[in-house]
Amino acid sequence: MQRQKMFLSHLLGAAVLLALAAPAADAAPDVTTPLPGTPASTATGTQTGTQTGAQSGTQSGAQTGTQPGARTSTGTAAPTGTRGAGQAQAGKTGAGEAGAGSTGAGRAGAGSTGTGKSGAVAPASVAAADTDQFDGWGFDTCVTPSLTTMRAWKSSKYRSIGVYYGGRGRGCPNQPELSKNWVSSVYGMGWKVLPVFVGSQSPCVAAEAKRKVTMGDDPVGEGTDEAQEAVEQARALGMVEGSPLYLDMEAYDQNDSDCAATTLSFIRSWDREVERLGYVSGFYSSADSGVAQLGAERRAGTSDLPSVMWFARWNDQPSVTGEPSLRSQDWSPHLRIHQYAGDVTEEHGGQELSIDRNRVDAPVARIAD
Repeated sequence: MQRQKMFLSHLLGAAVLLALAAPAADAAPDVTTPLPGTPASTATGTQTGTQTGAQSGTQSGAQTGTQPGARTSTGTAAPTGTRGAGQAQAGKTGAGEAGAGSTGAGRAGAGSTGTGKSGAVAPASVAAADTDQFDGWGFDTCVTPSLTTMRAWKSSKYRSIGVYYGGRGRGCPNQPELSKNWVSSVYGMGWKVLPVFVGSQSPCVAAEAKRKVTMGDDPVGEGTDEAQEAVEQARALGMVEGSPLYLDMEAYDQNDSDCAATTLSFIRSWDREVERLGYVSGFYSSADSGVAQLGAERRAGTSDLPSVMWFARWNDQPSVTGEPSLRSQDWSPHLRIHQYAGDVTEEHGGQELSIDRNRVDAPVARIAD
C-alpha cells in the first residue's frame, strides 16, 4: 500500500510537470509575417528587375512617380518618313542623344528595374535575365562603319552605336563590314551596340520607298516569323539572350484605325516571340506615330507591348524625359532612347560619317565572350 501511494504520488507529480511545460492552446504559430502591402504568396524581388516582362503594378516604384528634371516642352516632331542617316530614300530615322553626357555602362541585375509590361508576364527565361545598361551618347548610321572608323570615333563623346543588322525593310541591306568579328571587335573597344531590325512596315507607312515592304493580311503570323528571324540573325552576330532587339517601324498614319490595328497586331506578335526566345523587345518609331499609338495602348492596359522605347523627335533637345507622347512613368526608368537629330555629318579622328544622334538610357546588346 505504501509503495502504491508512493507510486501514485510520483505519477501525479509527473503529470503536473508535463502540464506546466505544455504551451497554451491559443498560442500563435511560429510563422513569418509579410511586410504590410506585400502579397504573402510573392517572394521578395520576383517581380522586380531584369527590364523585360515585369508586370505593371507589381514592382515597387518601377512604374510610379515622375523622373527628376522631366521636361515639359513638346519639341518638334521628326520629319515624316525620315528614319536614319543615309536612308532618305528608304525613309529611315536616327536616334536621340544623351543629355547628361554620361558614358558609364553597367549591368542591371535581377531586381534593378522592370519594364512594367501592361498586363503581360514575360516568360521566366526573359524575366530572370539581366541586361547590360548604357546611359550616354549614341549614334546610328545606315551602313555599318569600318573598324578603322570605329577606332577613330573613340575620340568623340559617343560610346554606343545603332546597327541595322537585319530585316527586309532596311534602307541599306548591303553591310560589308557587319560580322560577328566586327561586333566582338567594337565591343572590345568599349562600344555598346544597339541592334535595330527593320522588318515589315505598317500598311499606311508614310515613306513611299517603304511601301514595297509593308505587312500583309496575317500580321500576327508575320510578326512571329520576323521575330524568329531577328533572333536568329542576332545570335549569328554573337548577341546573346538578354540583348534588346529594336523593331524599326517607320512613321505611319496612326489615326487610320484599321491600319493602326493591323500594325499593333504585328508589333505585339513580334514582342511575344522575341521575349519568348529570351531576348528583350524594343521599339523604334516617330514620336507622333508609332510611339504615340503605343503610349495610348499602354494607358489602356494593352498587353504584349515592347519593353524598351526608342522615340524619334528631332528637336535638338536631347532628353529621355519630357516626351509629350508618353507619361513620365511609361518605359521608365532606364528604358528609353531619344533620337533628337538626324542626317547630320560629323568628323572624328579624320573619319567622317552621316549619322543620327541619340540620347541613350536603355539596355544594349550582350555580346558572347
